Amino acid sequence: MNSGDTAWVLASAALVMLMTPGLAFFYGGMVGGKSVLNMLMMNFICLGAVTTLWLLYGYSESFGNDAYQGLVGRMTHAFLRNTQGTLSGPAGHQIPTMAFVMFQLMFAVITTALISGAIAGRAKFWAWMVFIVAWTTVVYFPVAHWVFSASGFTNTDSAGNSSDVGGWIDNRLKAFDFAGGTAVHINAGAAALAMVLVIGNRHGWPRSIPRPHNVPFTLLGASLLWFGWYGFNAGSALAAGDLAATAFTNTTIATGVASLAWIIVEQLRDGRPTTLGAASGAVAGLVAVTPACGFVGSIGALAIGIAAGVCCALAVGLKFVFGYDDSLDVVGVHLVGGLVGTLLIGFFADASVNSGGGNGLLFGGGWTQLQRQAIAAFAVLGYSFVATYILGWIINKLIGFRVDHEAEASGIDEAEHAESAYDLGFPAPSPALTPTAPRTPPPPRVPPAPRNPPPRNPAQRVAPPPGMNTPRLPVRPMMGDGREPEWPGRLRGDYEPHHEGRAEA
Repeated sequence: MNSGDTAWVLASAALVMLMTPGLAFFYGGMVGGKSVLNMLMMNFICLGAVTTLWLLYGYSESFGNDAYQGLVGRMTHAFLRNTQGTLSGPAGHQIPTMAFVMFQLMFAVITTALISGAIAGRAKFWAWMVFIVAWTTVVYFPVAHWVFSASGFTNTDSAGNSSDVGGWIDNRLKAFDFAGGTAVHINAGAAALAMVLVIGNRHGWPRSIPRPHNVPFTLLGASLLWFGWYGFNAGSALAAGDLAATAFTNTTIATGVASLAWIIVEQLRDGRPTTLGAASGAVAGLVAVTPACGFVGSIGALAIGIAAGVCCALAVGLKFVFGYDDSLDVVGVHLVGGLVGTLLIGFFADASVNSGGGNGLLFGGGWTQLQRQAIAAFAVLGYSFVATYILGWIINKLIGFRVDHEAEASGIDEAEHAESAYDLGFPAPSPALTPTAPRTPPPPRVPPAPRNPPPRNPAQRVAPPPGMNTPRLPVRPMMGDGREPEWPGRLRGDYEPHHEGRAEA
């Protein structure tokens, strides 16, 4: 067992897990404020539902030894049997099978969650839960077997050998898909288109389109997706080496270039770039480079980023042309972006980047690889669309997939979850704190009298206030025999003794 590779795969699994909450924020910011909890729940619950299915039979259906013509795996690993204590991978780069199990689980979770954006604001929560079970069982797990299950990779012996046979796209067709352009993005995008057609457009669309209630949420979600995508792409090397570093580099180049290309299209078409466009462009670049990041060089990543940014920025407007209400542009970004990246491998694949790859048309490989890429892309697209449409139609007929018009118009958080994301009002006072009798208002405050009373008329005599003594007149001091006292000469006639109560002249 290679401890370095094991640590990298486990860390990558944790990064990919973070992408699902990141996607919830990315989608949640673009819906209305009264539908954001439903959007967050539709994404977050995939972690619980898909994990349960993965334990029961999902891993075995995806990566068990082939049951028939590379279409589906056998149930030899149901309940994760025969995985504990085993190794997977080539000699020198073997990792615990359980690490590979957890890494691939996170791909199943995020793929299912991607579909929710197309039907945002009008889907019943429990109908969505039934859809998760049906879609992952019938669509995702078999397609993952086609694309990701490589012959001889799982359950290897000490020499790195295994008798397990994988899926038809990877082992027979020999199409290249490094991290899931077909199994994840084309698959989810085609399913999203089918579900939009089953459920129908939102009421009032396209005349009235809900504005994104929190664009910073969307930008935060795009940033978390970009961060987690390094585990998605570079982790798919399943080893900590040069190929992982190449995938990491190509992911960064394509994502940055695609974001720039998208806002340039906005500037030329609409007159100004938008934050939402920059975030969407980054996601488009991540989608397109996913299948190609381990098979092309830096120039190929640059070309894929430009193509993804331009094509996806134009493709999101197709829903207004053809009349399908893809609420959060899952078709325009994931289906179109996945097709762009998968097909461009046929032009830019470079055998010097990956010894297990080949050369594309521009590197002397001819048309063969491009044909393989096209067959893989449209086989997944066709199967996913038809199977999803049938599943969605059945669920809609049995239990109804859409909320009623009133809940859709007012926001479905209260109708589906009995809660709201934001409480902007003031709560009513508690009955226990409500006073039983009104308080008596205090008497009005009497202003104090002015410090300087107004001047009086000297001729008018003012009677003293009641209770006050009349001021006494000054009394000249007298001797006992009635004579005046003798005063010093310099004061005689000039001194008038002071007595308290002396009236002012």
